[in-house]
Amino acid sequence: MLTFVSLWYGLGVLAFGGLSALGVHDLIQTRHAVLRNYPIMGHMRFFFEGIRPEIRQYLIESDQDEEPFSREERSIVYQRAKNVEDARPFGTRLRVYDSGYQWLTHSIRPKHIPDTDFRITIGGPDCTQPYAGSIYNISAMSFGALSANAISALNRGAKMGGFAHDTGEGGISRYHRENGGDLIWEIGSGYFGCRNHDGTFSPELFAKNAASPQVKMIEIKLSQGAKPGHGGMLPAAKISPEIAEARGVPMGIDCISPASHSAFSTPLEMMAFITQLRQLSGGKPVGFKLCIGHRREFMCIVKAMLETGVTPDFIVIDGKEGGTGAAPLEFANHMGMPLVEGLTFAHNTLRGAGLRDRIRIGASGKLVTAFDIARVLALGADWANSARGFMFSIGCIQAQACHTNRCPVGVATQDPLRQRALVVPDKAERVANFHRNTLKALGEMTGAAGLSHPGKFMPMHIMLREKDRQMVVADEVYPYMPEGFLLREDDDRFGYLKRWQRARADAFEPFDSGV
Repeated sequence: MLTFVSLWYGLGVLAFGGLSALGVHDLIQTRHAVLRNYPIMGHMRFFFEGIRPEIRQYLIESDQDEEPFSREERSIVYQRAKNVEDARPFGTRLRVYDSGYQWLTHSIRPKHIPDTDFRITIGGPDCTQPYAGSIYNISAMSFGALSANAISALNRGAKMGGFAHDTGEGGISRYHRENGGDLIWEIGSGYFGCRNHDGTFSPELFAKNAASPQVKMIEIKLSQGAKPGHGGMLPAAKISPEIAEARGVPMGIDCISPASHSAFSTPLEMMAFITQLRQLSGGKPVGFKLCIGHRREFMCIVKAMLETGVTPDFIVIDGKEGGTGAAPLEFANHMGMPLVEGLTFAHNTLRGAGLRDRIRIGASGKLVTAFDIARVLALGADWANSARGFMFSIGCIQAQACHTNRCPVGVATQDPLRQRALVVPDKAERVANFHRNTLKALGEMTGAAGLSHPGKFMPMHIMLREKDRQMVVADEVYPYMPEGFLLREDDDRFGYLKRWQRARADAFEPFDSGV
């Protein structure tokens, strides 16, 4: 009996010792954020991850599309971020015979593209400090929404890979500055980092921050895809000293982001504001970001460009697909125009006004894979931004706890204990890897199409299946409208001219009640 008890006691000690050693190892290792926050228990996730291909295929075959496709995207990002081979056997896992399936056409004479560090110059005729930017950059995510470690990892990765990091509207924090990566400074309606005590725009503070060599471009945020037309509030309880420092707001008071800007209220005033920011920044590229809503209002802005001769250096079209931890459900699901429709409308409106060659267009909204980038370039964009893809690269597992301050991997939390799981040097390398490997994949797709640069993709390179056994070329669905057609008033396809005639440069309100 004593021997039997001793045996079980010894097995218990052995099991406890083994688990204790595993727990210690999990806490000190730097590669897996889940294990650093959830030692031992976190291994259950990796167990199920190991059998996920079968689970994913079951879900796809069950027509539960949304989650499987996000799993596919996340898998691609993780593999590229970790420099793991992302080839898969047995062909596509997508249902290629379903309506809505899209693909790129390829050439019998493909090209080899040795250098896939694809770049474009951003800066119109009034810009004196143009920026040679990558065609794939980190989209807007604020410090406060993301943790200090997440911002540091993203910016360090951007520095390593030579691409840009959009600050989001939360201002330029110390974590944006300490690694030296290129910044796109987003100026929202709260004017964080360039605001007076009453929340209005401060030219002096703007000029001071814009003078930083890290700041390569200035982006005025009119709206974001996840909650267009909606303001926001950061409760006083969530404002830390570091957030207050970055935003230029006092502690102990709710921080309000109004739904609209106070620095301008008409399209003409907006052009004056763009001119002011360009002058105060020393001639750096200045543009704006928006999710298309009333199409006429975008045309109002374009008419103001024609009337004043002032054009932004760039426009970023944000699709409603974009994510945030602070969007009301109805806004996230049913407010704002999806990216493809918004992008093609903005691109064709600028073509119709004869301004497209003066203005670069960026696109953002669930752009994770090389095909996503190729598609938006074909439909009119000059470059793509991604938030979701780069969040995956630093360890986001889509726990959807962004708004709770309990992110399990330290990405979207201000809890110091939770964010220690995100080890900056390791995750920064993955950010750079993901960017490099995604552009490498884009280069391979570009060469396979017989092109020398992804900027040469056109709608005719995309095919869409509309119904079973029926396909259509994308330029039949999303055509490039003729240059100058709005000025000549000679083409009323898709109702462009009707809206153009109602648009006015001196106000966002229409001549009549149409939108």
